Amino acid sequence: MCGIIGYNGKENAIPIVISGLKNLEYRGYDSSGIAYFINKKIKIIKEKGRIKNLEENLTNDISNLCIGHTRWATHGKPSKINSHPHHVNHITIVHNGIIENYNILKEDLIKKGYEFKSETDTEVACALIDYLYTKTKDKLQTLNELKNYLKGSYALLILFDDDIDTLYAIRKGSPLIVAESETGNFVASDIPAILDYTKKYYLLEEDEFAVIKSDNIVFYKDGKEITKELLTFEHDIKSAKKDGYSHFMLKEIHEQPVVIKNFLDYYLNNMNLIPDLSHYKKIHIVACGSAYHAGLIATFLIEKYGDMEVSTFVASEYRYKKNFINSDTVVILISQSGETADTIASLRLAKEFNAHTIGIVNVVGSTIAREASEVIYINAGCEIAVATTKAYTLQVLALSLFAFKLGIVKKNISQEEQSNIIKEYQKLPLEIEKVLKVNYKEYAKKIYKHKSVFFIGRLIDYCICEEGSLKLKEISYIHSETYPAGELKHGTISLIEENTPVIAVVTDKNIADKTVSNIKEVKARGAYTLVLKNKNLKLDKEIYNDIIEISDLKDLALAILAIVPLQMIAFEVANMLGYDIDKPRNLAKSVTVE
Repeated sequence: MCGIIGYNGKENAIPIVISGLKNLEYRGYDSSGIAYFINKKIKIIKEKGRIKNLEENLTNDISNLCIGHTRWATHGKPSKINSHPHHVNHITIVHNGIIENYNILKEDLIKKGYEFKSETDTEVACALIDYLYTKTKDKLQTLNELKNYLKGSYALLILFDDDIDTLYAIRKGSPLIVAESETGNFVASDIPAILDYTKKYYLLEEDEFAVIKSDNIVFYKDGKEITKELLTFEHDIKSAKKDGYSHFMLKEIHEQPVVIKNFLDYYLNNMNLIPDLSHYKKIHIVACGSAYHAGLIATFLIEKYGDMEVSTFVASEYRYKKNFINSDTVVILISQSGETADTIASLRLAKEFNAHTIGIVNVVGSTIAREASEVIYINAGCEIAVATTKAYTLQVLALSLFAFKLGIVKKNISQEEQSNIIKEYQKLPLEIEKVLKVNYKEYAKKIYKHKSVFFIGRLIDYCICEEGSLKLKEISYIHSETYPAGELKHGTISLIEENTPVIAVVTDKNIADKTVSNIKEVKARGAYTLVLKNKNLKLDKEIYNDIIEISDLKDLALAILAIVPLQMIAFEVANMLGYDIDKPRNLAKSVTVE
């Protein structure tokens, strides 16, 4: 959520920061703004809505130091006055995160004579920095003391009116990178913001801060100067560009055969890198959103092949419920960004109880990657669209390999079956390419005008439906619900009207007959039925209006293949409705606040 970028260098910083903000639009936002020094005075320009609204108000100013922000409203409605940057007396800041004790701080600062214009926690943080600096006149001491006052998460870029050549950055709980290039230095909330200029960056850790000059960067922790490792972004810059596709989401859907092949080529040849879960008595999977749906699929696969009980939890619930965690528990935490606030809190909770923790993440060096006992990187490359596709399929694939290895270790899978499963994994990229050639617009035409859509399936098919339904509602804004097919008669079937779209997934042959009977029930009540099934499964034509057939792979691979048509249907429906598919309203790519 939100986007931050700052630049201090030899070039005009204003267009560089605007370009960086555009590269961060995928994170979700409702307003944007920049601040820079001109004629030794701070100038702030900010607007509600898209960055183009901000651009319309820019002048021909030239400044070598600028900070920018795209805001996703938390405290206070989306408005020009609530948008960032905020300025109080001598201080200007932009902020990602949430200051949990801002009301208490605000009351105290009001007593000290401060007045507030906005509804935001950010303006309070700005006033606090001003107050601390006014007392000490020592910038490093001010930044070092800040953690003693602020509770919550924050990534802050700070400008001091009396230091027009320096940019300051500090973080706790919300990610920041500091990058260097031949023409100057950057601070940003995510790597795509700076890829047009450099691939070299430093990862700012918890409670660290940086002092950024145009030609120098110095890092501090606890008031003491520290050295940091310079990292290199390993992926091609094209991974952060549309590369000829109309939308990032469409590009990322079509990248799945390549990223899946790369993942399999590496891990099938290095199965020793896949964690062995057989040492534990309890397996907990914790995640949010699509990552949670990946965990639901893993529940079935691990229980089936590993013969172990698995519990999958929504992270925002897990961290508050009574949990029976101990050293015999392995907690698997899934997050594309590795910075999902509720998932990080769940990780830290698990560690308090001495549980072994495994992170499945995409972003190298992210909080979950650093704090988990061990980590599996899915290596999806940049995923820009808010609605995840390739990262989700790789999460499922990683968990599928967990189940596969557990089955091998516990001797639940014979040598012959192991060979067959590996062959089916290796078929996946080609099979996905095949399903991507289907004309999904024909199905989307029969869905996009409806106000509600229902997905039904049983067992693992139900879990696949959960993700398909989420993709549809995320980007098309059509109300969509998923039900275990057997639950239809317990109330939901009353919502089926003439032509109500019902999408049924039938890949589990063992229970296909039961799902088919439920499809017949909705068809008899006038529903438009679209069935996604195995090619080898025979269905009577009278139960469906349209059918999508995929190859009959084993469930370890099939669960990955089956989601791709549902991703494409969601995309085509949203495209027909003319929505901003890559940046759906009210959503953020990385949810770094609770």
